[in-house]
Amino acid sequence: MPLPPALDKCASVGTASVLPMSLPHPLHRPYPAPTYTGEGGEPLAWLRPDATEPEITYPGGGTCEYLATGDSTGGLYGLYRWTFGEAETGPAPHFHRSISESFYVLEGSVRVHDGTAWVTASAGDFLHVPQGGVHGFRGGGRARMLLMFTPGAPREDYFETLAAVGRGLPMTDDERAAFMLQHDTFWV
Repeated sequence: MPLPPALDKCASVGTASVLPMSLPHPLHRPYPAPTYTGEGGEPLAWLRPDATEPEITYPGGGTCEYLATGDSTGGLYGLYRWTFGEAETGPAPHFHRSISESFYVLEGSVRVHDGTAWVTASAGDFLHVPQGGVHGFRGGGRARMLLMFTPGAPREDYFETLAAVGRGLPMTDDERAAFMLQHDTFWV
């Protein structure tokens, strides 16, 4: 397999390749424009301990934990840890027009729709769905996964409203259609 242009002039030392000393190397695309303009960096990081209680517990026993919301990341992304209950649940195939969605299975197995068929994803498997990509997921048995949305749309209202509907909050067909449209969810 040929090396990328930036590495094709590498010297070989034993089994490792050594880059030539002419740095920096050209990149295939640039870094984004800076958003931080301070001088020395600031203490801006936050830690969410694993023992933090989930923000939502669904009637079937599943949970959703808000690891990083769109509000907390300046709209860059939203990251959630999803734990399924014992029974299999999850949305049917759908797509989003304005957000991408990515799934990383942490424990157990999750059935994901990849746009053409349902496939089983196991711990360590990753699925990325760009805007417009048909997808769905179904899991049970306390399987766990990470869900990431980019950019960081306000998905918390979506998760919280669906939990309330699961507990008996009434929603008419017209309200459901408007709710799905508001949350960029289009069923196929």
